[in-house]
Amino acid sequence: MLEIGIIGGAGYTAGELIRLLLNHPKAKLNFVYSTSNAGNKIYKVHQDVIGSTEMTFSGKINANVDVVFLCLGHGNSKAFLEKNTFSDATKIIDLSNDFRLLANKNFEGKEFVYGLPELNIEAIKKAKYIANPGCFATALQLAILPLAANGLLTNDVHINAVTGATGAGTSLSATTHFTWRDNNFSHYKAFNHQHLGEINQSVKLLQSNFNAEINFMPNRGDFSRGIFATTYTKFEGSLEAAKALYKTYYKDAAFTMVSDESIFLKQVVNTNKCIISLEKHGDKLLITSTIDNLLKGASGAAVQNMNLMYGFEETEGLQLKANYF
Repeated sequence: MLEIGIIGGAGYTAGELIRLLLNHPKAKLNFVYSTSNAGNKIYKVHQDVIGSTEMTFSGKINANVDVVFLCLGHGNSKAFLEKNTFSDATKIIDLSNDFRLLANKNFEGKEFVYGLPELNIEAIKKAKYIANPGCFATALQLAILPLAANGLLTNDVHINAVTGATGAGTSLSATTHFTWRDNNFSHYKAFNHQHLGEINQSVKLLQSNFNAEINFMPNRGDFSRGIFATTYTKFEGSLEAAKALYKTYYKDAAFTMVSDESIFLKQVVNTNKCIISLEKHGDKLLITSTIDNLLKGASGAAVQNMNLMYGFEETEGLQLKANYF
């Protein structure tokens, strides 16, 4: 049984991790660290786990746990690790963007592996430190990696994607308050979202000669969770050829699958799945991809990576049913 620690226990990703790990047959929560909630019952903050645990948030860390998940704001994981030391045996899975780029992967003798299993599964199995991908980055990479792996991204890529309110975290702002978000829709960070760095990095690892633009328009939706992304680019082959290419690329993927039907958000909410569908319109290939931003886009992927690192079944603790109705 793995002893698990969570740093930054009050946010949405930590709440989902707690829920998953309480039900994981090979993991046991040792501590959940939160400076703002130390001494409080976990279920007072994450009310969905009432009756499942009597644990309290801790103001101290146990440096000797088997795995620690860092659920801190971007830029804070590095600062935390500069001040706190874990044992040499402790494996670290970071859910921030601090170590995702190759330029930042080495930190104080630790080498972080980019944790997208559909891209990097063998390296993840051998890794001690993981940089978990971003939520948009996961949905968008899974839409185009099969093309890049076959050298078929030869033109600009155009992406329009919408995320739920949980993608903004728990802190309130002008655009996360209910009265603003409800019955509303807007874009933000047009063409310069921070996840573009890791998306371009992965594409170029697979297709080194890629020199076109990835044009990404992120949107805020008036729902709680999930990402629905539509991507299109020029593609000379037939729809049947595209489907064969995608199904071959994902044939061994535990959670990513290609549907022959039109897809929708409710198919993936509360699961660790990414579902993809393909359409051909003239010389353009339309790729639709959808994930739960808190699971496949964050905490579920983190548990998936933990399973791979320890040689567990990749789906261990992640057999979740969608909130379909």
